[in-house]
Formats: sequence, structure tokens, C-alpha cells
Amino acid sequence: MATVGTFSENAASLVRWHHLWWVAAALAVTALAVWLEDIWFLNFVHVFAGLLWTGIDLFMGFVLGPILRHLDLPARRALTLRLMPRMLFLMPTLSIVTGTAGWFLAQELGYLELPWPQSGWVIAALVIIALLTVQGLGVLLPTNVRVCLELQKTSPDLDKITRWMRRYLLSVAAQGVMQIAIIAIMAKFVAGL
Repeated sequence: MATVGTFSENAASLVRWHHLWWVAAALAVTALAVWLEDIWFLNFVHVFAGLLWTGIDLFMGFVLGPILRHLDLPARRALTLRLMPRMLFLMPTLSIVTGTAGWFLAQELGYLELPWPQSGWVIAALVIIALLTVQGLGVLLPTNVRVCLELQKTSPDLDKITRWMRRYLLSVAAQGVMQIAIIAIMAKFVAGL
């Protein structure tokens, strides 16, 4: 019974709203980079957020996902209790910052006016970033919220959480594949269109 009491105490404070300060800071830095129209600063924000977003997606989808599938339920629950509240704030922020900074960077560098076939690379990047963002905000974020809310209950439905997490990790793996594709596209941008 001690485990259940400890679980309830931890679950009661799963969502730590003080993390919103980091979200606000990241959005403020992005807004500053856009407002200054400094290509180096805009590129730095885009690349830094993109590296974090891509790295975390790849780690979650191809490293942590397979490990979680083989953990016993208490270990999986303990990891989920620590992971999901952080992902709730981190991943949406990184996707918004990466996409926003990338759009304004492309605009500043003139990529939005390129002729065909060079514009095909821009369109591919925009399609992938749109898919990543929609999937992140429309699938992964709501799953994070549902898992956090379920874990805060005194008797969470662990079967339901397991089903959600299975879909969550499949979505993260799909994001990992799209992240590899966006890396290839960004490498083409750097090498020259």
C-alpha cells in the first residue's frame, strides 16, 4: 500500500506549471530573432530548437520506445510519471519555435521565391514541418494531457495508459522518420539548391 500512497502523492503534482516560464522564454527569444531580422540569430534559434526537437524525437522513437515495450508495468509507470509532464511543455514549444524561426529564416534568405525545381525542396520542408507540427500538437500533445490526467487519478486505468503510450510511441517513431527526412532536406539547403 505504501507504493500506492507514494504514487498518488507524485501524481497529484504531475503538471508543473512553473515550466511555462521556459516556454515563455523560448517564445520570447524566437520573437526577438524574428523582430531583429538577424539571419545569424534566426538561424541559431531555428537550428538549436530543431536539433533538440529532432534529437528528442529520434531518441524517444528509436531508443526509449523499444525499451519501454520490454519494461514491466511498475517501471513503465514510474518512467511515464517523470517523462510525460516534461514532454507536455517541451515538445510543443520546440515544434513551434523550429517552424516559426524556419519560416522567417526562409523568408529572409529568399527561399520562398525560388523557381521550380528548387522550390520543390522548400515545399517538401514545409509539408514535413506541417505534418510534424500537426501530429505533435494534434496527437502527441493531447496524449500527453490524457496520460497526465489519468495518472493524477487515485486509481488510474493502467491498461488505458498502456494503449495510449503504445500509440504515442508509434507516433513518435513516425516523427523520427519524418525528422530524418527533414535533416536530408536541410542538408540540401546547406549544400545549395
